[in-house]
Amino acid sequence: MNWDAWIPLLVVAISLLLSLIIFSLAEDSVRLRTMLNLFGNFATLALVIWMFVRVYHGHVFETRLPLLADLDLVLRADPLALLFVGLSSGLWLLTTIYAIGYLKGSPNRSRFFGFFSLCVTATTGVALSGNLLSFLLFYELLTLSAYPLIVHHGTAKAYRAGQSYLAYTLCGGALLLLGTVWLYTLTDTLEFTPQGFIHGLNEESRFSLVSIFVLLIAGLGVKAALVPLHSWLPTAMVAPAPVSALLHAVAVVKAGAFGIVRVIYDVFGAERAALLGLTLPLALLAAVTIIYGSLRALFQDDLKRRLAFSTVSQVSYIVLGVAIAGPIATIGGLVHLVHQGLMKITLFFCAGNLAKTLGIHKVSEMNGVGRRMPWTMTAFTIGALGMIGIPPTAGFISKWYLGLGALEAGQEWVIIVLLSSSLLNAAYFLPALHRIWFQSPPDAWPDEHDIGNKETAWALLLPPVVTAVMAVTAGLLATAPFSPLEWVQLIAEREFYQP
Repeated sequence: MNWDAWIPLLVVAISLLLSLIIFSLAEDSVRLRTMLNLFGNFATLALVIWMFVRVYHGHVFETRLPLLADLDLVLRADPLALLFVGLSSGLWLLTTIYAIGYLKGSPNRSRFFGFFSLCVTATTGVALSGNLLSFLLFYELLTLSAYPLIVHHGTAKAYRAGQSYLAYTLCGGALLLLGTVWLYTLTDTLEFTPQGFIHGLNEESRFSLVSIFVLLIAGLGVKAALVPLHSWLPTAMVAPAPVSALLHAVAVVKAGAFGIVRVIYDVFGAERAALLGLTLPLALLAAVTIIYGSLRALFQDDLKRRLAFSTVSQVSYIVLGVAIAGPIATIGGLVHLVHQGLMKITLFFCAGNLAKTLGIHKVSEMNGVGRRMPWTMTAFTIGALGMIGIPPTAGFISKWYLGLGALEAGQEWVIIVLLSSSLLNAAYFLPALHRIWFQSPPDAWPDEHDIGNKETAWALLLPPVVTAVMAVTAGLLATAPFSPLEWVQLIAEREFYQP
């Protein structure tokens, strides 16, 4: 293999090697652990940027290693893979900085950062997988590596949340495995192929294909938090704030949504899936999830649970866009994979700042907090307005393309779903923003830490400010080269809607 063939493997291997080293470090090796984390982050990000430039000019990076008799472990950096791996590597750096500040002085940091890096390994592996078998292996590694992060605090509540998470995700993994094996018996291949690899099968296989699709989507729908497979996600909010940010913006739920994209476009092919009558039921399920998540968020006083149900709703925009299966709707769904990540990680960073600095965990405790933490709450405001879809934020771009795509595909009912969801988003975010900026602050915060005149520690403040700026920039400069929207349009042209 030439040098280019090793780069996808190297991207995955850096965080894997980093996790093994960090596991072996003593708890007091703070400086060394920090340096290793940051070195791994920057090295991975540099390789990803290099791949972006080369892939933009038509190059494809691929690592292929023998795994089973007729199946290889395939890591391929195509434009779709880079969309997800770029999000993962970029937000990994910011989440690492945030976690270093958030966990300062707490126990078991080597264990935390070891599993944190292992989780990133699994996520980048999911993104770069070139066939369904490779995807399945990394998908299950992600399941196992996220569990210790969810139960990190070691409380009874944390272990209950971890048990719920494992019960859902391991069952989902079993369904995904069953669908994968069944599919291989029909096709003799699992290689991701633009416009799908099952188009040559006869209509006699219709029952098998529909059953396989249901198994694959159910298995992936657990992590994507599709109703009724979503209950583990709000429960998992007992995890530390960096883990919540990772689960919602980068890793677990995005792996499920990304897998659904792969199944529709690179396994079945959008046209074949539509002919089999599979895309409309999936779009309806996504629409139900969007409204349900928004309604549940409306009645949550706990801030992280409100954000969790918001994620249940928002991630299904991705599924809705690709299930509509038209070019413009697909662009809207795929770009929301990035846009939602930027906005949601901002909100969870800010929620962590409130909890860590002032002991605020509930929306009802946020009165006047904008005067105490103006930068944090400005970032929170940007994230919230983006979720509603207010221009010029990134969220507006996603919803605009989803709406246009629905009209293009003759699915006008989607407009009603988008409008209803946006109104519900406003109903659960705007009252919180009113509390933050227009209510009088209390005489004392629930648990304020003595940090002098600072708003909060710089490691906690920098990441949400950066991601908030990115969320606005992605909207303002949506048509700029290498913007998320432009890259998604490149994906649609090269992979999904080839002539």
